[in-house]
Amino acid sequence: TVDIALAGVFSAVFAVLNLTLGPLSFQLLQLPILHDFAAFFPLLLVTWATGQFGTSSLAGIVGSIVAISLGGPLLIICFAASAVIFDLLMFANRHKIRISMYNLAIAAIATIASAYLAGVLIGVLFTPNQTLQWALTFWGGWHLVGGIMTVAITLPVILTLEKANVRKIKDD
Repeated sequence: TVDIALAGVFSAVFAVLNLTLGPLSFQLLQLPILHDFAAFFPLLLVTWATGQFGTSSLAGIVGSIVAISLGGPLLIICFAASAVIFDLLMFANRHKIRISMYNLAIAAIATIASAYLAGVLIGVLFTPNQTLQWALTFWGGWHLVGGIMTVAITLPVILTLEKANVRKIKDD
C-alpha cells in the first residue's frame, strides 16, 4: 500500500541521514545532536504523510538495519527502539501532525522523549566506562537537545507544507 511505500522511502532517508549527518556531527561538534535529526526528521515526516500507527516504527527499524548493513555503527539500533517508542507516544494525537497546538505539542514531546531515550540507551549500551548517571544526564541530555533541534526544524517544515495545502498521497 501507499503507507508501506512511504515507510520505505523514509527508511531510506533515515539510513542516508544517519550515515552522513551522524559522523559529521561527531567530526564537527563531538556531539550526537545531528544523529537525532537524522532519525527523527524522517520519522516525523512519515507520521505526517501517513497518519498511521506503525509507519514510523517500520521506517526506524528498516532504516536502522539498512544503515548498519552499509557500515553504520551498531548503536543506530537504539534509534530503532526509540522509533517504536515514538510511534507509541504518537497514539496520543492519533498519529496526526496538523496545525493545532495539541497535535504539535504531542509531536514535540514524542520526539524529544524518544531522542532522550535513544541517548540513554546508547549511553548505557555503547559507551564503555561510563555510568548510568552519565547516560541519564550527559549523553541523554545531549540527545534531548538533538530532539529539540529536530522539532525546531521539522515542525515548521510540516506547518509550511500544511499551510501550502500540500496534501498527502492518499486521502485522510
